[in-house]
Amino acid sequence: MPSALWIAHVTVTDPVAYGEYAKRATVAIAAHDGVFLARAGRYVQLEGKDRARNVVARFPSLERAVECYHSPAYQEAMSFAKGAAERELMVVEEAE
Repeated sequence: MPSALWIAHVTVTDPVAYGEYAKRATVAIAAHDGVFLARAGRYVQLEGKDRARNVVARFPSLERAVECYHSPAYQEAMSFAKGAAERELMVVEEAE
């Protein structure tokens, strides 16, 4: 089964609330065997909408990443992100 990448592109509008989201999301992601590969580092926007914060996490499978997203712990974290950021989030299987 291929691993999967959780990819988020974010514009933060409320840094305090989003900081609380990030703290709680980190715990939820780790609990589902997610590992951060990139988190708000340097980037170059080549196409599409520019978002200042970009995050990539690897999960053991697409199913595990989706399970994380729907988990009570991640949904609690999301309550801090709602209204505190504009986001796009996707999960993509890695090529084998």
